[in-house]
Amino acid sequence: MSNLPRNGPRYATVLPTPNAQEVPAMRRLVQSAAWAATVLATTMACSFSAGTSVSVDKDDLAKEISGQLEKQVGRAPESVECPENLKGEVGATTRCMLHDGGETYGVNVNVTKVDGSDVNFDLKVDDQPQ
Repeated sequence: MSNLPRNGPRYATVLPTPNAQEVPAMRRLVQSAAWAATVLATTMACSFSAGTSVSVDKDDLAKEISGQLEKQVGRAPESVECPENLKGEVGATTRCMLHDGGETYGVNVNVTKVDGSDVNFDLKVDDQPQ
């Protein structure tokens, strides 16, 4: 007589568990994928003086990008840096850098509309880190 259960043999699937070194790498991969190819449209009110053109301050732009990414992805990146102010002119562009988890992604910013002191722009995070 067999010691097998009456309904036939039972099989268990044993999945390997990741070791401690693999877990942070997997976490980074998931977080990196969250930034990749993020595309957002946003509006930002800007300040300007009479006789000067409208522009978005580079530090304010970096904060806005970080805030918009937090809304989209669920958390803000470690930092965002923009090299220059963004001109408040349709078609104006700049390229900022997103830093997170030891990786850096480029962020392309493109002005799509200007209405008084409101500047609308799209941003797109690169598909791959640099």
